[in-house]
Amino acid sequence: MASNVHEIRPKPSDSEKITINLGFVDLGQVDLMVQEGFYSNRTDFIRTAIRNQLERHADVVKQSTARKSLDLGLRNYSREDLEAARRAGEMLHINVLGLATIAQDVTPELARATITSVSVLGALHASPAVKSALADRTR
Repeated sequence: MASNVHEIRPKPSDSEKITINLGFVDLGQVDLMVQEGFYSNRTDFIRTAIRNQLERHADVVKQSTARKSLDLGLRNYSREDLEAARRAGEMLHINVLGLATIAQDVTPELARATITSVSVLGALHASPAVKSALADRTR
């Protein structure tokens, strides 16, 4: 039965991989917390620490998000969205805190014709050609 199942579109990742450098003592303390059963692994510890810090500064993040007019969370720009903007004579300013996605069927020409600026705090998913076309408009 499994041979009849075909993935039409791969599921986009809901996270981004990062690399950090820790001193040996800090890393040892993390490992000790894992060994003692407080966390299931290093990633669990680090993720929890980051979430605690974000929660601690939630008011600042909220104020900055409003002040900078950022879309918070996931924002998808489809080919249809960009074509509608072009028909209306509008230019888009992409300001996202989270994940901004420009659909894979968006051409570099359409992106340049409809997107004035791109500012993403988090991750931008777009084809390499579209990212290249918008490089001079990306902060």
